[in-house]
Amino acid sequence: MSLDNLVNFPRVELLGAPTPLEHLSRLSDYLGRDILIKRDDVTPVALGGNKLRKLEFLAADALRNGADVLVTAGAIQSNHVRQTAAVAAKFGLKCVALLENPTGTTSMNYLHNGNRLLLELMDTEVVAVEALHDPDAQMEEQVTLLEAQGFRPYSIPVGGSSALGALGYVECAREIAHQCEGVPDIAAVVVASGSAGTHAGLAVGLEQLMPDTELVGVTVSRTVADQLPKVERLRQQVAQSLALNSRAAITLWDDYFAPRYGEPNEAGMEAIKLLARLEGIFLDPVYTGKAMAGLIDGIAQNRFRREGPIVFVHTGGSPALFAYHQ
Repeated sequence: MSLDNLVNFPRVELLGAPTPLEHLSRLSDYLGRDILIKRDDVTPVALGGNKLRKLEFLAADALRNGADVLVTAGAIQSNHVRQTAAVAAKFGLKCVALLENPTGTTSMNYLHNGNRLLLELMDTEVVAVEALHDPDAQMEEQVTLLEAQGFRPYSIPVGGSSALGALGYVECAREIAHQCEGVPDIAAVVVASGSAGTHAGLAVGLEQLMPDTELVGVTVSRTVADQLPKVERLRQQVAQSLALNSRAAITLWDDYFAPRYGEPNEAGMEAIKLLARLEGIFLDPVYTGKAMAGLIDGIAQNRFRREGPIVFVHTGGSPALFAYHQ
């Protein structure tokens, strides 16, 4: 098996780009285990983040179809919406974003700072909604309105998590495998699992290239029972698009996302402070802080299947730190 079929899918260059894999020496000493970090927080557009890898494929499809508007949706502090708006700006497209407030907070920082401030700077057209109860249908309503105005809109799914977008993380798996060639016996890769595209793409790619390495998805919004079918459905769609089989067990940990999506917790905030203090690297309160809390506790509780180095995929999101500061 190989990932050669990736070349059949058009992509926009210079959005995701290869990112560094770094050894976290001080965190490794602190935890008593070698920890490496895949720095997808430093992708080169709009303060970085994992969605840019997905947008390489999605934006290429939008441009090929003659789109002049990108329509997407997310929370007020959505990293995905911020990156989609930036890609729209980069290619001279309009961006319309449906935004919800998933926690109901009235904090001025949350409502106006962080990613929301960046949307203002990029002149994003924001449509406030009470809830994204059916985001695909709600985006389709916006598409219909825009078409009536003479625009050519293209919908980007929440999180960029479609079979097409998830190809960006099949490509990332290939990067990780190449970068780990000199590192003996990577035991596990840990990633935040939310809209499931990043997790599903990595699952397909790593099963082909690093089959002995455990992939752990730390959920940020759902229980395992709710998240597993999302990851599995998308994984199978990605595998089929590449003419591959993907049958490895999917590992999800749901002990770290409480109280809910978009609301920080103590363990996640402590993980953020720890990595900042030891390595000068900034995680975020919604995704990577909780995922790192899972990694730290997973080591303490011997949850990983075997010993050996662990790769943490940093999916970005640090602009949200400014929105959650009280």
